[in-house]
Amino acid sequence: MCLLQLQLVGVFLVLASFSCSPWTVWGSSYCNRINLKEVRPHSVSITEFGAVGDGITLNTKAFQNAIFYLNSFADKGGAELFVPAGRWLTGSFDLISHLTLWLDNDAVILGSTNSEDWPIVEPLPSYGRGRELPGGRHRSLIYGRNLTDVVITGNNGTIDGQGSIWWDKFRNKTLGYTRPHLVELMNSTGVLISNVTFLNSPFWTIHPVYCSHVTIQNVTVIAPHGSPNTDGINPDSSDNVCIEDCYISTGDDLISIKSGWDGYGISFGRPSTNINIRRLIGKTTSAGIAIGSEMSGGVSEVHAEDIYIFNSRSAVRIKTSPGRGGYVRNVYISNMVLANVDIAIRFTGLYGEHPDDNYDQEALPVIERITIKDVIGEKVKRAGLIQGIKGDNFVNICLSNITLHVTSKLPWNCSYVKGYSDLVSPEACEPLNERISPEHCSDCCYVPNHLTSLGNQNSGAWV
Repeated sequence: MCLLQLQLVGVFLVLASFSCSPWTVWGSSYCNRINLKEVRPHSVSITEFGAVGDGITLNTKAFQNAIFYLNSFADKGGAELFVPAGRWLTGSFDLISHLTLWLDNDAVILGSTNSEDWPIVEPLPSYGRGRELPGGRHRSLIYGRNLTDVVITGNNGTIDGQGSIWWDKFRNKTLGYTRPHLVELMNSTGVLISNVTFLNSPFWTIHPVYCSHVTIQNVTVIAPHGSPNTDGINPDSSDNVCIEDCYISTGDDLISIKSGWDGYGISFGRPSTNINIRRLIGKTTSAGIAIGSEMSGGVSEVHAEDIYIFNSRSAVRIKTSPGRGGYVRNVYISNMVLANVDIAIRFTGLYGEHPDDNYDQEALPVIERITIKDVIGEKVKRAGLIQGIKGDNFVNICLSNITLHVTSKLPWNCSYVKGYSDLVSPEACEPLNERISPEHCSDCCYVPNHLTSLGNQNSGAWV
């Protein structure tokens, strides 16, 4: 066990020993361990289709042909595409249902540096246009839609987007279309991504959108801290998502939960809900766990625990704006350790960024029942910058058992918010100063009856 893990385990045991208020903490019934020992009955190697792992030969056709062949086994128990050690250069390719993409140790899938190898696809209906530019967007390197039972895993192989050419185009304002993600799965269910390292995504790294029952376990996501918008994992208008045992170090949010952009997201109307995050370690130039800013379809039932954020701009952030509509509610974040973080808790009500000028300025977001508890932090500049919207207060913001060693003489800055706090140091800002009493429990935490805590089942894996 590494020293960092030993330190974190000790900290979490200390946090768990505190006697908390009489809140009930919901657990996660969505983070069930997946049995990777269930072998697909059919397997082929990418080399059987002429692929060459020299890092130079373009293997797009080999990947496409292999997956086309394996599609014939979809109704026969599914199939596995094995990627052996080597550097396998490719453009964008599609996955299919009942498929396992298995990367062996020392296998590296490399994204082509030619933008023509990343086709243009239609914008997402919940965004109405490309996120960066009007019109379409480049398709992700690994892409799939309308799938069931799809797995990306292996013996810690690597998927490298070689994103620097895309970052340069963004900085130089020479993009023709919105940059591609590294992995995007749409309208899919039964998704597992595990035991893979993701490097240098052109844009967001892992993007499940309009998906159900998604599990992301034991992955590493890395991009340089100067790389623009290289978010780690972005569940988007998706439900029953489990993210656990991940290390992420990127140029933007480690995890960002989304659900559509302004009127397009409101009209599409698919929320992100039942999102569970456990045992996350990471650093970023942005936020550790973020919600928004695209949250117009709604975000709710978010549970995050055992989080270590270091050398980062903020730990928890909610981003929204007039015109977004939608809601963020029933968010519970606990057992968090911070080190060298600029702002521990940041809510931004005037984030801006709209797809066009036709957004409804009267479409105000609802931000309510956000609970953050059991947090310790060292070398934190500011405890909180919590800014709601005039005429649209963020309400029932609850802070408990938080101890931060801050360097700023003004640790809190709060406006247009209302909530409660208990055992918070430095003392919370005036709008959050009312003590949490038993009659406020329903304001601070929503506890679905159908969730059963599995929090201790995977403690061995964390240790």
